[in-house]
Amino acid sequence: MKRNDAESIGMLIRKYLRQECLEGPLNEQRLLNSWEEVLGSTIAAYTKELYIRNQTLFVHLTSASLRQELMMGRELLVKSLNRKVGAEVIREIVFR
Repeated sequence: MKRNDAESIGMLIRKYLRQECLEGPLNEQRLLNSWEEVLGSTIAAYTKELYIRNQTLFVHLTSASLRQELMMGRELLVKSLNRKVGAEVIREIVFR
């Protein structure tokens, strides 16, 4: 006997995550995990710490010249990282 009201397991998991307010933190972790994939291993090697607070990504870098270079293209970085996650997780990046 076939049920007409059956939903896919993926849809049920998404509904549960939204209902329990877990979708945002999960997307934040996905964005942090995609940093090396989006920017490459060379830049990731100079990255000391990453964290998100109030839709702002804070990036601690060990190279001042790299920090200056990334600051010029931060709007593109925001778009690339959000696109990789598939949601608007961050609106701004602060390099330290």
